[in-house]
Amino acid sequence: MNKEKYHIYIAGTVKLGVGYGIVSLLARWVTGNTILSSPESLMKYGLSGVIVYSLMGAFALIFFGFLAQKICAKYRDHQTIGDVLQSKLSPTGFWIMMALLFITSLYSIFIQALGAGILLHLLFPFPISIGLLIFLFICFLFSGVGGMQWLHRLSGVTITLVFGAVIVIPVYFFIQEGVYPVYDGVKLYHPYLLYFKNYDAIWFFLAAIIIGIGQALFDCATWQRLFIIQKEKIRITFTLTGFLWATIPLSISTLIFIAIFGRGFKNIYTILLELVNKIQSNLLIVLFILFCFCVILSALSSGLHSVTVLMVRNMIGYFHEQTENEKWKWTYVFSGSICLILLIVVSILPPKPIELLFFFGNIYASVIIPMLYIILSKKILPAIIPFAALVGTIAGLLFMPSAGSFQTIWISFFVPLCICLIHFISTLLFHKKKPSS
Repeated sequence: MNKEKYHIYIAGTVKLGVGYGIVSLLARWVTGNTILSSPESLMKYGLSGVIVYSLMGAFALIFFGFLAQKICAKYRDHQTIGDVLQSKLSPTGFWIMMALLFITSLYSIFIQALGAGILLHLLFPFPISIGLLIFLFICFLFSGVGGMQWLHRLSGVTITLVFGAVIVIPVYFFIQEGVYPVYDGVKLYHPYLLYFKNYDAIWFFLAAIIIGIGQALFDCATWQRLFIIQKEKIRITFTLTGFLWATIPLSISTLIFIAIFGRGFKNIYTILLELVNKIQSNLLIVLFILFCFCVILSALSSGLHSVTVLMVRNMIGYFHEQTENEKWKWTYVFSGSICLILLIVVSILPPKPIELLFFFGNIYASVIIPMLYIILSKKILPAIIPFAALVGTIAGLLFMPSAGSFQTIWISFFVPLCICLIHFISTLLFHKKKPSS
């Protein structure tokens, strides 16, 4: 890559149309969380939980698509979410939002690395550290060295494997075994999975929608792709991406039914190993393993690339203007350091499951109203708006011991809403009184 053109590393060389825009967005949003949270929602809430989980991502992408055209019209010369925050916030407010953004971005990367570690532990006999070293080195090549151009190439391969796995494997298995034996086996051993009248799923739906919207509004990689999609095709691209994404958790749930029909299971992570044992075709086993690792590789590389750009362009670049060589130096150092830390942490941690559905959901819920305020406002905003997101996050965490996951999500959402509403009303009243004084 030409070292004199760091902006190519950030955004690539071409504007994306609808087709490749969908591929790029899907490669970002089909992650290790999708593979692992789909069975988690299925086991907790049955079929209604999987449907809710599918609607969460679809609604979030479609909602963000309606804002996307306005964002591109107002911030046409920007390349990252950090650029927008820097142009609309005071220094204090900017750093509050950047801190929250940095935390959630690192969390997302860590979850992908942890998912890779769990898969390596389940599928291969060698130590996790060896496989993880190779995996993270490949991530470093794509994100730290290759940039957006290499990520586009990886996206095409990833989405091909995704739809190949979720379509070919179920069709092959149902041809071999039949649909009714799978249904009867699930009904006999796991009848609760087929139960639709689960009222907890309603609360799950409401909380999941909040988390999904917050994640879309606060995802660095999604914002980077927003700025490289052709302006007139942004809304249709996000809308179609939402509809296509919704089919993937449903398809993964079909794979789960194949793995567990006629038998029990230890936990949601061993289901993946059961599925490999059920698939008798070596070609399909390879397809499934490649599907899992390419999804995590693409998501981790995209996240690592976006957080590296955020660090170099918006955090280090905030204090002084950098030369092209300095930008590349910090890019290699920062992305390599994150990969090294992930290797150490994931290798030390025991490969055990964690709950993913509401982990860090309070931050995503708390940033929705402040981010909407930032996107839609026309003026430089005071620190009270980003501070509202911080207060909402803290309020949700404080109530977590006494309230459930759903309640804390709503607390984290409504606290910033009240603060921003008070600020908006007081601003209107102040401007009305000022001319008469």
